[in-house]
Amino acid sequence: MDRAPGLSVRLKLTLSYAGFLMLASALLLATVWVSLLRYIPDEVTYGLPWFPPNRSDPLNGFGVPAALVLAFLLVFGLLGGWLLAGRMLAPLARITDATRTAATGSLSHRVGLPGRRDEFRELADAFDAMLARLEAHVAEQQRFAANASHELRTPLAVTQTLLDVARNDQSRDTGELVDRLHFVNTRAIDLTEALLLLSRADQRSFVREPVDLSLIAEEATETLLPLAEKRGATIETSGDPTPTTGSPALLLQMTTNLVHNAIVHNLPEHGTVWVTTSVHPKAVVLTVENTGEKLTPQLVATLAEPFQRSSKRIRTDHAGVGLGLAIVKSIAQAHDGTLTLTPRAAGGLGVTVQVPAGRAPMVPVNASLRL
Repeated sequence: MDRAPGLSVRLKLTLSYAGFLMLASALLLATVWVSLLRYIPDEVTYGLPWFPPNRSDPLNGFGVPAALVLAFLLVFGLLGGWLLAGRMLAPLARITDATRTAATGSLSHRVGLPGRRDEFRELADAFDAMLARLEAHVAEQQRFAANASHELRTPLAVTQTLLDVARNDQSRDTGELVDRLHFVNTRAIDLTEALLLLSRADQRSFVREPVDLSLIAEEATETLLPLAEKRGATIETSGDPTPTTGSPALLLQMTTNLVHNAIVHNLPEHGTVWVTTSVHPKAVVLTVENTGEKLTPQLVATLAEPFQRSSKRIRTDHAGVGLGLAIVKSIAQAHDGTLTLTPRAAGGLGVTVQVPAGRAPMVPVNASLRL
């Protein structure tokens, strides 16, 4: 939330208490002045005061009024300070109440502190932003758990059905049954490994080391070149050395997923995949683009979510488990980077991964898929 600049809390407190002190001091001086005014002589002769016989020492009779004034100032100071401090710290009380509400599990509550920007309002805005991120993260984890349960339940249910059919029909060909069970079991294993990889990327449980992202892209491209030739797609690579720091295995998995998606979700024939790396002052960029069907921005915005696929992607023979781009996004975020998906005007998808730049590795990186 953008706010206009305002006075700091420290300055507000300083001005408030200083003003209150000045008021109290002025009241005290005025009381002293009024009290002593009774004892000033009516006239002065030759510059020397003349005290009439009916006037006493100026200090006599001043103790009682002074004590009363001091008692009044004490009560007035306590009451005024209490009210001023309460007014100044009221925003902190709202933040505390919001914290207690969030501690009960209600993440939808926001502080929503109005007014100009100061320390308390910056704290309230930061707390609201944290609650928003936590709420989104919890909702995403709940959706992921529900989707993962559904995806894992499907192969298990298919396996159970096949076994029930085989048990009830003894004459059924066991070879066909074994082949179908093998296919279903392989898919379940792939899904489980993808989930474990996604969890590892989210937890950032890896050791960072210098790595050249352009070499990673070349290795991924060479590995998937037979698949591209089989599907009639052409891969074009270009770019400069792009040094960064991170896990070579995870970065290789990220790049492999991107190139694999670009090959599989392409034109039936004569498709093209462009893999480009570039370096900027503070970041390195990996871009993977491919030809293919035209995609809407609404669909593209959901492709990086777990288990999200377009309708045509489900019917391919390399459909995967629906976690390819979700894994890419998690790996990019684990490396303090970002993932951007953009539909190409001519059809297909453009994917950009940007991660912080690092120093160039001293030796060539021999990345592997040890996951």
